[in-house]
Amino acid sequence: MALPVKLNGVIEALDAAGDELSHYLDRRTGEIVLITNEEMEAAEEDDEPISEYPDWQRESILKAREVLESETDFIPLPDQSDIHEYKIMEGFCLEFKDRRVGEELLRLIKGSGAFRRFKDAIYSFGVEQDWYQFRQAEIEKIAIEWLEVRRFLMFVGIQPTPTREWCDTTMKTL
Repeated sequence: MALPVKLNGVIEALDAAGDELSHYLDRRTGEIVLITNEEMEAAEEDDEPISEYPDWQRESILKAREVLESETDFIPLPDQSDIHEYKIMEGFCLEFKDRRVGEELLRLIKGSGAFRRFKDAIYSFGVEQDWYQFRQAEIEKIAIEWLEVRRFLMFVGIQPTPTREWCDTTMKTL
């Protein structure tokens, strides 16, 4: 039987993806595990005892060691490079209902500084809510596809389900 995995947990992990942290899915429990680069580096050092670290960090370092030692129990979730934030911005520009605004946004994301110009422009045009909704929908699609490819059962709330249709319908009601 496929392991049920909470879709919202995967979405939150993808939404928080960054350079300084990684998320893993524990295949045994369905739990999403967050490990910072600092914790992973500490886990890789064999010569420093865990007692040298603050109490609040010990559990995370032990979990990082577990991730490193297991080749099959932990699956890395997509990271920033897998999410393609620029492609999501470009899709927003191309699909935006007001073509004048969409074309201007598309022009602004060309070249160096694209992310800063885009962010400034969405606030200037007053379309930031549209952007955040679009981005969230794209992150949800990435999460669903990631889970489907790995044949995990996704669930929102309490009941697991193997079907994408249920998940899409449920997501719309949240």
